[in-house]
Amino acid sequence: MFDYLIVGCGLAGVTCARLLAENGYRVLIIDRRNHIGGNVYDYYNEDGILVHKYGPHIFHTQHRKVWDFLSRFTQWHYYQHRVLSLVRGKLVPLPINVDTINLLYNTNYSSETIQEFYDRVSQPDIPVTNAKEMVIKKIGNELYELFFKEYTRKQWGLDAEMLDPEVTARIPIRYNRDDRYFEDRYQGMPRFGYTRMITNMLDHPQIHVMLNADFAFVKDKLDYDRIIYTGPIDAFFDYKHGKLPYRSLEFQFETLDCNYYQTVATVNYPNDYDFTRITEFKHMTGQVHPKTAIVREYPCAAGEPYYPIPKAENKALYAKYHEEAETQENLYFTGRLGLYQYLNMDVVVKEAMELVEKLLGRSLV
Repeated sequence: MFDYLIVGCGLAGVTCARLLAENGYRVLIIDRRNHIGGNVYDYYNEDGILVHKYGPHIFHTQHRKVWDFLSRFTQWHYYQHRVLSLVRGKLVPLPINVDTINLLYNTNYSSETIQEFYDRVSQPDIPVTNAKEMVIKKIGNELYELFFKEYTRKQWGLDAEMLDPEVTARIPIRYNRDDRYFEDRYQGMPRFGYTRMITNMLDHPQIHVMLNADFAFVKDKLDYDRIIYTGPIDAFFDYKHGKLPYRSLEFQFETLDCNYYQTVATVNYPNDYDFTRITEFKHMTGQVHPKTAIVREYPCAAGEPYYPIPKAENKALYAKYHEEAETQENLYFTGRLGLYQYLNMDVVVKEAMELVEKLLGRSLV
């Protein structure tokens, strides 16, 4: 007899499992895959290089309670992510900053004068109804076309005009030379990998793990009081209102006989090739190895559900499932798929912590 059945052994489910177990509840966590960790699962490839099976995951957060919680289960490699973008044959910093503008336009702006450039190219008075207009409002049409137009089309399979403003709303524009991709106070990579961190989180006598277990086939064979479901919410309700659309990815891994392939962890290719970016893992993990491993990302329509497609009609469809979920007793949804939201890892953990606080009726801090 279990107090909680948790469906999905990614960050959301594992966070819930650990916190509930520490508060005396008996937990069974299941996953249809043959490994723990969900999409943050990493492993050592045949050459002994640590790689991320489902694409690069860089941890960053402003939330002290999230950082402190995960720090109980891992040491950190203090890494701050940097990205370059290949534009007009030049590798320039992304997010767009002072150096990006100077490299592209052969100018000599400084942090004190770059506002002149943005004032000249931006269109602050246009109404914002879609992702394209959100970018143009900030940086104008030319930079939109150079950095975002084709990248968005590749990533989402849709033009930016067809996507909600939120897709590009959080794209930062820098007025200085800060070339870090994230500005969060806490940034790093689990020193021994995400899988080791997840293993430590699951190491509790009140937590039991079952892999290769599809919820649809095992739900009636198990004895439990409550369910926390981190899989696709539409799948739980057997797609009765229709299927929620997702964008997926295909990954092409390659090991190269050199120390490093590129100068930073990630290089974006907004206008060239079919892939969106190349990531080199050693930059992120800090691993010392004579060879290096890279991954190319190819967005696609079919496959694992990675990115909820942010369109008004999709939100309306999700709302039907959410409304139905609210009528259920002893059933709770969290995680990217359960909430049908594109959430960073720290927010996934934060949402899971807050769900457990709600279930316990008290703060965990």
